[in-house]
Amino acid sequence: MHRLSWIARLGVVVTAGALLISAVTMAVAPRVWLIANAHVEEPVALPDFLPLAQRSYVYDAAGNEIAIYELENSQPIAFADIPSHVIDAFLAVEDNEFYVHHGVNARSFVRAMLSNFASDAPLQGASTITMQVVKNDFMAGFERDSRYKLLQVVYAVRLEKERTKNEILERYLNTVFFGNNSYGIAAAAETYFGKFVAELTFPEAAFLAGLVRAPSSYDPINRPERSRARFAQVLERLVEDELMTVEEADTVRAEFVIPERINTIPTRDVERTYFSETIRNLLLNDSNLIGDTYEERYTALYRGGLRIYTTLDPNLQAAAEAARKELPDTNEGFDAAITSIETTTGAVRALVGGRGFIPGQNEVNLALAPSQTGSSIKIFILAAALQAGAIPDDLLDGTRPCSLPNVGNNDEPVFTITDGVSGGIATLREHTYRSINCAYARLSQIVGLERVVSTTYRMAASDLLRPDLPDSVREPIRPYASFATGANEMSTLDMASGIQTIANEGVHLEPYFIDKIDDADGRRLYSHNARGVRVLDRSVALSAVNVMKDTLTLGTARRELADFAATQPAAGKTGTQQSNYTAWFVGATPYLSTAVMVRDPDRYTPMVNIPEFVDAGVPRVQGGTFPARIWGAFMGPAHAGRAVEDWEAPPAARRPAVRLFLPGNECASLVAGYEQPEVPVVTDPITGDDVPAEPTDPVEPMPIYEPLTTATTVPAGTTDPYAPLPSVPLDAYVGPCE
Repeated sequence: MHRLSWIARLGVVVTAGALLISAVTMAVAPRVWLIANAHVEEPVALPDFLPLAQRSYVYDAAGNEIAIYELENSQPIAFADIPSHVIDAFLAVEDNEFYVHHGVNARSFVRAMLSNFASDAPLQGASTITMQVVKNDFMAGFERDSRYKLLQVVYAVRLEKERTKNEILERYLNTVFFGNNSYGIAAAAETYFGKFVAELTFPEAAFLAGLVRAPSSYDPINRPERSRARFAQVLERLVEDELMTVEEADTVRAEFVIPERINTIPTRDVERTYFSETIRNLLLNDSNLIGDTYEERYTALYRGGLRIYTTLDPNLQAAAEAARKELPDTNEGFDAAITSIETTTGAVRALVGGRGFIPGQNEVNLALAPSQTGSSIKIFILAAALQAGAIPDDLLDGTRPCSLPNVGNNDEPVFTITDGVSGGIATLREHTYRSINCAYARLSQIVGLERVVSTTYRMAASDLLRPDLPDSVREPIRPYASFATGANEMSTLDMASGIQTIANEGVHLEPYFIDKIDDADGRRLYSHNARGVRVLDRSVALSAVNVMKDTLTLGTARRELADFAATQPAAGKTGTQQSNYTAWFVGATPYLSTAVMVRDPDRYTPMVNIPEFVDAGVPRVQGGTFPARIWGAFMGPAHAGRAVEDWEAPPAARRPAVRLFLPGNECASLVAGYEQPEVPVVTDPITGDDVPAEPTDPVEPMPIYEPLTTATTVPAGTTDPYAPLPSVPLDAYVGPCE
């Protein structure tokens, strides 16, 4: 009965074959006649293979792979790098006469048809590897009509004349689809086995070859039973071609583990991070480094096989992430951000945007999110004042409360400060390390708010902070009286960049993330080669450093950072937003310029009496608490093993100290002369004459004051960094104008 069934099946096959040959002959004959009678010309050559889509790789400063950008997982590999046993496995399953035929294998076609008819499922396709390459590369979008197969045959024969067998096989192995977004053997080896191609075993290569026929149907992750059955068929094919014995096949069938999940190569186990997302956004939206249009940039990044070499230092990044953990976890979700820039180059060496980037859940990068700065903004006012001629020993009034004009802000024409510490009359140095708000609010207007804003933009300039950016991209820094208390929003990148200018002795280097970019062929597309811009005189920068060193040793950060400053010279400034919504520490050494910010990512939650913070000894979060603690926890390890560096001492002041004052708010009077007081008269008891009384104490001459008529600080709109400041000698009288 079995034999009769086999004979009947054979008869059907022979009949079908005869009918097929007849049909093909009838269909082809007219075209063959036309070809035979055509002009004697060489056929038009096939176009070159289009460049393969490739993933782009991102590397840190040590050469470690830290990010991958791709649409489809495609990792082209040279033919010479594919092991022979991998090639043997694919040829056995897909086209075991590849090196014999000339693009089309009629015998293989008939054999495949007979084999597939006699089996419960297809074992081998009729198309050769060359025909599959033609279909994928040259016939996409062709209608599947009666001409399709003929054109595929013609193109396959032509391709074999124009390309070597190894070139065709390389193209095939780099473009064939394996399912699960994997195009090419290298991508498939990673997806299913977490290996490089060179690491594949013969059974693993055979398993991958078996997926090609129907990647979705034989998907081991979603359809493991069908995948296992397909692999059994592949093993039978290997036994039939004598590439494996029956015993070996049985052993593989019993021991082989079907992949159950998507894999990655251990050395490529990279996840999206705040830094990698910053690089992606920079290349796509904030620069034209890889293309003039968004479409060009998108194609280059996701399909161009770029090699992007960044500034990220893996050791410093690890230290920054560890330092962030100094902030206890809270129910409110308070978080910390850190940006650290190499002082002498502007390279961004560490960037922590929060606890960790989680796609779709925690994507806000606090390191780049503008936030109110509190008193840390005073670094720009200090620099502008010193550049305009102030010296650290100049006196000004820091008495609280204070009310100041708020020109330009119609909603708040008078700006009043009632909180913070009252400083009285003291030096600029003391007001800085004590962070006296009223002193700095006056100083910002003494300098001129337009000039302060201009200085800020120049000190912190970057692609993310420029005065010409649209308001929709970045809110401008406004010359309001509230500038001195940190009402304008800045990011940790902005603040680190600003103090970098001071720490680098007045030369600003715009912060950058990318050192160089190569294309897939190794051609250099971009190299960072920016020159620094002198924003502050060197003597001014050194003087600012000298003043801000006191913050760590005498001032608001001394509790957390005095020990650090005892071994490593550093300068910095604390900052606390009103109601303790945000807290900062911004500081630098000759090596690194680093900004730390702590706040609720959802904004405006007072960091006061938070149970977890109270347990850590911080009932009220200010710049000198967690921000300074985190800064020290990072900067300590960052400087471990490095030689101690310090700045030169600033040059001696060229003039004596003076009293700085704000005309219109404070009125100054100079001593124009002295008036002798009248001497009391008494009657002489003997003569009865009026005579001068005997003085009991010496009577000092009374000074005569002449009011100054200056009514403004600097003319409105002045940004000249050297325009002089209103001042009077220390012996002048300065007081409220009323």
